[in-house]
Amino acid sequence: MPGRVLVIDDNEDILTAVRLLLGGRGFEVTTATAPDPLPTLLREHRFDVILLDMNFQRDASSGREGLHWLDRVLSSDPGAAVVMMTAYGDVDLAVRAMKRGAFDFVTKPWQNEKLVATLEAAIRLRRTRQRLPRPAREAEEPGGTLGGILGESPAMQRVFETVRKVAPTDANVLVLGENGTGKELVARALHRLSHRAAEAFVSVDLGALAESLFESELFGYVRGAFTGAESDRPGRFEAAHGGTLFLDEIGNVGPAQQQKLLTVLQTREVMRVGAAQARPVDVRLVSATNRPLYEMAREGTFRQDLLYRINTIEIRLPPLRERAGDLRLLAEHFLQTYARKYGRDVTGIAEAAFEKMAGYPWPGNVRELQHTVERAVILADGPMLQPSDLLFSAPSDDQLDAERGAAMLELETFDLERVEREVIRKALSKHGGNISRAAEALGLTRKSLYRRIEKYGL
Repeated sequence: MPGRVLVIDDNEDILTAVRLLLGGRGFEVTTATAPDPLPTLLREHRFDVILLDMNFQRDASSGREGLHWLDRVLSSDPGAAVVMMTAYGDVDLAVRAMKRGAFDFVTKPWQNEKLVATLEAAIRLRRTRQRLPRPAREAEEPGGTLGGILGESPAMQRVFETVRKVAPTDANVLVLGENGTGKELVARALHRLSHRAAEAFVSVDLGALAESLFESELFGYVRGAFTGAESDRPGRFEAAHGGTLFLDEIGNVGPAQQQKLLTVLQTREVMRVGAAQARPVDVRLVSATNRPLYEMAREGTFRQDLLYRINTIEIRLPPLRERAGDLRLLAEHFLQTYARKYGRDVTGIAEAAFEKMAGYPWPGNVRELQHTVERAVILADGPMLQPSDLLFSAPSDDQLDAERGAAMLELETFDLERVEREVIRKALSKHGGNISRAAEALGLTRKSLYRRIEKYGL
């Protein structure tokens, strides 16, 4: 593992300490007291990792100088592994550096083992990049698509632009969006367009993973670790080594599991259940959730330091109701797909059917539209889908009126919880499942509405 490290810091004592620490671990260390020689050093030598200070004498605390030289390094060598140092423990500044391409950051004074582990992880990444093929190019795709994602609306074009920019990097990505908006499709597009495309894409649904299985599934286990562990088994992190790990529904992870995830992301090592020695892992992490992580971080239910680690880049997916113009494109695509799949002679969608689609809020987003069209294709009586062929999952206006009437009758029983449940259900339905809008209509905070949704099983 020992490799060539370039260390740049204007403090001679820091440079001496780094030389002693890394030299004693077998690293070949080159040092400089100022960043100005960087271009020459990079032309004349090949370094596995660069340890770069955020602040120098000309710019004592803002970090602008460090960010400037980070940009210079990455412009000359986009695959360089750069670890930033800051004496101020400024997490926001460090996150800015990671968003611009830094591999990681350490604060001064550092912990020796953590610094060494960070540099070793950076070196593994550098060597993996050198082994893997050049970033995969997009196949020739029709307009309005990216890696199987369809969308011509301005909102989706902004998503596509971000994916294209981010994919060639190793930045961790957090994908936010309602259920059914296509978060896993975005994760797969990021993988397909990255230099890791030839390696594994491993998906884990954390929302469906029992707490008791969290460690064994993600980190693996060794033989005899527990009853039934008859042989060694790698976890999902190891399975994704060299590739991309997609953690879906990360907002559902409990506090203890959040700490374990954070440790792995910091050390780039996993400890199999029952093992005595950690194993290095090199993965590009993409996470996704439909939950309000920032609000959860403020409330203390989601670790802020973990949030910093997973959202170097953030991609927000718009709900279908905010994708003006995409409804027709998607509906026609699904119609052609399922007409072929089921051998049905269904060739188009009547305009009246489109009008019915346009008037529906699509709380289940693209996934609900897909299932609706699939069902319509199977049951259609003619070559064109008609309004009567479209059966929506959410209740119709007539159904809502009937239920509202039933709810009003319940007032005679003075069952306040029953009434509150019906009012909340009505607000959620009216606003297409949008928590913020429903909470505003009800005069509640998002936190209070979430509590009531959980209470009533909505």
